Amino acid sequence: MNPKASLVIGILCISFSPILVKLAGVPALPSAFYRIAIGWICLAPYCIAKGYLKINRHDLFIAILGGLVFASDITVWNVSLLKISATVSTLVANLAPVWVGLMSFLFFRKLAGKLFWLGTVIAIAGMVILVGYKNVAGLKINDGVLLALLASLLYAIYIVITRGIMQKISVLTFMFYNMLAASVFLLIICGFQQYDLTSFSLTAWLCFLGLGLVCQLTGWITINHSLRFLESTKVSIALLSQTVLAGFLAIIFLHEKLELNEIIGSAIVLGGIAVTFLNPQKSAV
Repeated sequence: MNPKASLVIGILCISFSPILVKLAGVPALPSAFYRIAIGWICLAPYCIAKGYLKINRHDLFIAILGGLVFASDITVWNVSLLKISATVSTLVANLAPVWVGLMSFLFFRKLAGKLFWLGTVIAIAGMVILVGYKNVAGLKINDGVLLALLASLLYAIYIVITRGIMQKISVLTFMFYNMLAASVFLLIICGFQQYDLTSFSLTAWLCFLGLGLVCQLTGWITINHSLRFLESTKVSIALLSQTVLAGFLAIIFLHEKLELNEIIGSAIVLGGIAVTFLNPQKSAV
């Protein structure tokens, strides 16, 4: 598939994720579990038939560790989605690029350019406007926003952990072990929390299928495919459109409405994140 077309399809697919989570109307953990497990169940037979299971120990460790972090990210984001609007939660969860830049600077001694720090300041300013400066000053920030921030941090950790692995092994090989680890991890947690994983409405099951087949499997296969041919910076900027698409879908399917401060703050945050990508990071000497 053409990499650009693949990226467009992937962005469209993952944009439905917050909508389906809200429409399912079930707790965050079961929703996260079925999203990943259904995707893996559909992927596994193909990987086995085509012999995509060969992987060395180091790459296997990275895939499994990434799966545990990704499962945590999806679960925390799902909780956030159940507390605040899909648009705001998706926007805040997309702050991952800012966290990646900060972690690269703190842990890998990679200096970020001036535009990165400018973009970070702009994004933070947008967050303050979105949440309300009085709430920030009084530390009265909505739990849903805090959880979305945590989700963005977890996804940034996932990006750092798995960076470069898909240049070494097949995308499908990585996804097979990554999603397997995530599914088993979430199944264990659901067991400890004593969730009933069978008594759901038809609507919930249809949403699970959509999350697993459209958002998880199709969405991430096509995005990962595009990353093999397109610059990661351009892909990352393009992924920001997920927030805009999710916002439109939320208006259509969830009848959500944003306050003026949320609209202005969201626009500023998106602009700030985009600015962070304009200047490639340079390694410290």
